[in-house]
Amino acid sequence: MFSQDELLNSGSSLVYYYGYDIYGNKNTGDATLKKFFAQDSDRLIAPYNPVYLAGYIQDKFAVKDLIFNVGLRVDRFDANQPVLKDKYLLYEAYTAGSTKGVTAAGDNGVPSTIGDDFVVYVDDFSSVSPNTVGYRDGDVWYNAEGIEISDPKDLAEAAGGNIQPFLVNPSDALQGRVNPENSFEDYSPELIFMPRLAFSFPISDEAQFFAHYDVLTQRPPSRNIIEPVDYLFMADRVGALLNNPGLQPEKTIDYELGFAKTLSLKSALKISAFYKEMRDMIQVINVLAAYPAQYLTMGNVDFGTVKGISINYDLRRTNNIQLVANYTLQFADGTGSGTTSGYSIANTGQPNLRTTNPLSFDQRHAISTTIDYRYGSGKDYNGPILFGKNIFANTGANIMLTAGSGTPYSRQSNITQEATYGISEQTTLAGSLYGSRLPWQFRMNAKINKEFEIKWSDKKSSFVNVYVQVQNLLNTKNIISVYRATGNPEDDGYLTSTAAQNNISAKNSEESFRNMYSLAVNRPSHYSMPRMWRAGLSINF
Repeated sequence: MFSQDELLNSGSSLVYYYGYDIYGNKNTGDATLKKFFAQDSDRLIAPYNPVYLAGYIQDKFAVKDLIFNVGLRVDRFDANQPVLKDKYLLYEAYTAGSTKGVTAAGDNGVPSTIGDDFVVYVDDFSSVSPNTVGYRDGDVWYNAEGIEISDPKDLAEAAGGNIQPFLVNPSDALQGRVNPENSFEDYSPELIFMPRLAFSFPISDEAQFFAHYDVLTQRPPSRNIIEPVDYLFMADRVGALLNNPGLQPEKTIDYELGFAKTLSLKSALKISAFYKEMRDMIQVINVLAAYPAQYLTMGNVDFGTVKGISINYDLRRTNNIQLVANYTLQFADGTGSGTTSGYSIANTGQPNLRTTNPLSFDQRHAISTTIDYRYGSGKDYNGPILFGKNIFANTGANIMLTAGSGTPYSRQSNITQEATYGISEQTTLAGSLYGSRLPWQFRMNAKINKEFEIKWSDKKSSFVNVYVQVQNLLNTKNIISVYRATGNPEDDGYLTSTAAQNNISAKNSEESFRNMYSLAVNRPSHYSMPRMWRAGLSINF
């Protein structure tokens, strides 16, 4: 009943597909970009068929007192799909070294600071003899005099308001014809070497130093599959968020140096310092002055560091008690906390500036303690005896205590309606990005269990473990989210703000609105889980 282009709906697609045709039938045709952009095309989109290849070698050996664990992992990632040759261009353009690129520079010629492979921008690409207004080398822009500029909008203004690359075939751009052979190329596979090195050496019978160095990578987790429909209607989707089929793997480099010492026969202390670098992290970027339309996409532009120190105390079971305690001091800073954390800034049309701020998971202090009190059985039992029975044999209680300082959030200076849907209001940052902190959190979990042995015969027996577990034993109301304007988890400040009183009083029933708004703004999701009881049993046989 509908053609392919009718279902694609000029970019506001009514269907989403790849590996199948637009009607949901398995793709059996030749799904190339050339055929997709052809006139009267059936708009077939190839399935996503990435190629992964990985291998590793590892060895553990000792050199005198030094113990080494050395390894190397090699990953090769090939997205196996077309990508734009130039993220700023959907159509082929002349460079400064080409004949027409030199001619467009005028009598003064191409400036000495401009390379032959720099893209030329003119005042009117449809003109027979356009004039050069600037150049571009990757993400770096230059004016007609060869001086580097920070904002490509200057070139657009010189061209009458719209950016004008010196196109080889301007008629294709004017009529919306895309030639993928000139605009796209195959994905360049990424070959990554990831060395792993760990070593330790004793400094006495009771102490040792240890260290490790690791390189880890992760393939792009999302938004890296080519969407030909995005390029087909690119001119009509200004500011749209498009996938980036050229995304590269993210990389993490991890360092740790530590010291461990035996304090007694049953206790030990470990102190370690760690440093982690996160590189090529994926984030939303703004492709300013792209042709035929400016758009948003994903890029490997973010970076960050996590550094800190950890102290761990371990007590083996002594007089029925086993204890593990840990304290971690951490500093996590970077340019983005997630793949879309920079969406709002990029959507304003600002250049892709990268500044480091505390990351959303930057918890400065983290404390955890686990205490386990347990009675053994048989000759190891040392608990109370009732009617000649070891009533607490194989019985124990476990308590886990965790505490941590609050994670950061960005405070806003203006009051907005957070409990009302369908209203879009501009927020204003107060202070610095992620410059405010949530309050400390504390949590106690407990578990009591007892194990029974059931003998079916002299040789066969089963063990039944009965337990009661309580999460958040003290029912602590830990705040995990607040309203950015007030710092309060229960009130966004709208009902009491001076600017909102006229709007509130104009409601059909001011009292009902205030009551309903108060209920809606008090969200349980702003608190951690309340006290929860669980009881159960497990059988091993």
